[in-house]
Amino acid sequence: MLARHAVRSVAILLMVGALVVGVANDTRAEGMPRAIPPVSEAARAVGLIDVRSAVPDALIDLRYATSDNFVGEALYPADARCLVHESMRAGLATAARALRRSNEVLVFWDCYRPHSVQQKMFDKVSNPAWVAAPGPYSRSHEAGRSVDVTVAARLPECPKPRRIADRCLLDMGTDFDSFTPAATAYATAGVPVAAQRARARLRNAMAAGGLAVYSGEWWHFDGPGAGARRPVIDVAPR
Repeated sequence: MLARHAVRSVAILLMVGALVVGVANDTRAEGMPRAIPPVSEAARAVGLIDVRSAVPDALIDLRYATSDNFVGEALYPADARCLVHESMRAGLATAARALRRSNEVLVFWDCYRPHSVQQKMFDKVSNPAWVAAPGPYSRSHEAGRSVDVTVAARLPECPKPRRIADRCLLDMGTDFDSFTPAATAYATAGVPVAAQRARARLRNAMAAGGLAVYSGEWWHFDGPGAGARRPVIDVAPR
């Protein structure tokens, strides 16, 4: 009798342990903090943080760390990280939380951008409507207070070019840095209805976190104070 009770107790404990582990894993997938390597001293000195400390389930696809961008060459080091100013932490966390309700996650295409990189971009596309003209100051991306983002979800089928990790980039009507009228935030001409709705969900989620879309690009969002001119920041995004 005692042996039977002992076996039953062990079985119950094993079941409870498995349940706890499963809950812990599910919770982590929904945004439990993970160990994020510290940013460089130079980045920390100007208030930059790794975006994953605010959005643990963020997917990072820094286009400017590859040649897959409008300049046609890597502008960031291969080990570049998505850094944002610490003032963006709460807003981005709120936006990500809103998207999780529809089983969607934020994908970051660009975050903090060194001043010298902004100059290279403007040299390539000298149109302030698409690339901000650099000045003797840092603002927007150069201050870590703007981000370029999109949305991904788990879909039953996903075209290979839109696959990222175990998710699928939603069809937003255009790709990143499209530089076409269809890429403007509220465009309807040439933008499928489903893409218009996806853009609206992204805008609403970001707005819930206090981030405003730039009307010229559906993927660009500014945090509070993004337009303020600050001393030049030109540290490596690490």
